[in-house]
Amino acid sequence: MSDTNQVDASPSVLNLLNQSNRRLERLLQTLHTERNAEAELRDIARDVIHAVELDPDIALATIFLSQIAGTYAVRHCIETAVVTVVIARRMGKSAAEIQTVTAAALTMNVGMLRHNESFQNKSSPLSNEELAIVRSHPEESADLLKYAGVQDQEWISCVLLHHENDDGSGYPAGVASPEVTLNAKLLSLADRYCAQVSARNYRKSVLPDRAMRNLAEDKAAPCDPQLLEHFQRELGDFPPGCLVRLADGGIGVVSRRQGCSNGLQVHSLRDPSGAMLTPAQPRCLSDGEWRIAEALSEDQASTRFSMKQIWGARASL
Repeated sequence: MSDTNQVDASPSVLNLLNQSNRRLERLLQTLHTERNAEAELRDIARDVIHAVELDPDIALATIFLSQIAGTYAVRHCIETAVVTVVIARRMGKSAAEIQTVTAAALTMNVGMLRHNESFQNKSSPLSNEELAIVRSHPEESADLLKYAGVQDQEWISCVLLHHENDDGSGYPAGVASPEVTLNAKLLSLADRYCAQVSARNYRKSVLPDRAMRNLAEDKAAPCDPQLLEHFQRELGDFPPGCLVRLADGGIGVVSRRQGCSNGLQVHSLRDPSGAMLTPAQPRCLSDGEWRIAEALSEDQASTRFSMKQIWGARASL
């Protein structure tokens, strides 16, 4: 076939993740009526993995720039799956194992799905009855998945254990190490990280450098040290999509984790005077004025741009 007749083989990462989100939302809403859902859930997991493999920096940026559409409950599962894939690939896990833990991330909260929106809209603390729903949702999710035809025991185990802690202080059953598997810990850490960096109806998102410190300093649910190191090395304090203030006063967005010989690449959006830069200017970090002073929230950055402006066609809607 001639080049002029070839179809672009590189789909948009952003579009692929949003399509996956829509498919997942439809399926999870009707999962209680399904009897053979494993194949379709694995297919959605493959699409999420493919999106990350196409460009992990763009996939991560969708999280920090809130570019996955739909309800928070399902969007959170997609975002957790993206982080899970990024870390699992760094850990050298097999393709089969990555697919299983990704599917677990996509389905970890299905047992609580019908309650999630009402919880998100609350301005007061959860009641005892609502807390009981939260604490039982891993079991309900695992039971619903088995009812819907999921037979993979590692998948079910990850869902069931993703809120358990090594010291037995987690829920729903207070399972302790070594019964809490490494894949369940991976899912747990990705879940906790994404829950912090994504905005909720009742609170703003936590900046990524603070979220990483929170994980490291959490005495109530200590992280596996080696797993935490993978998160710190792969995501860092300023992952792609993180809005930043530079030492010279300019505003930018981190675009690549390894975009330059010395590490991060940042696209400058505003110059030190506050003037918008059109187009955004890619720069490599270095010592001196061209370095990150701090991470910023969207309100603090006070700038608007499309992902396509920064990452090109693979970040188009």
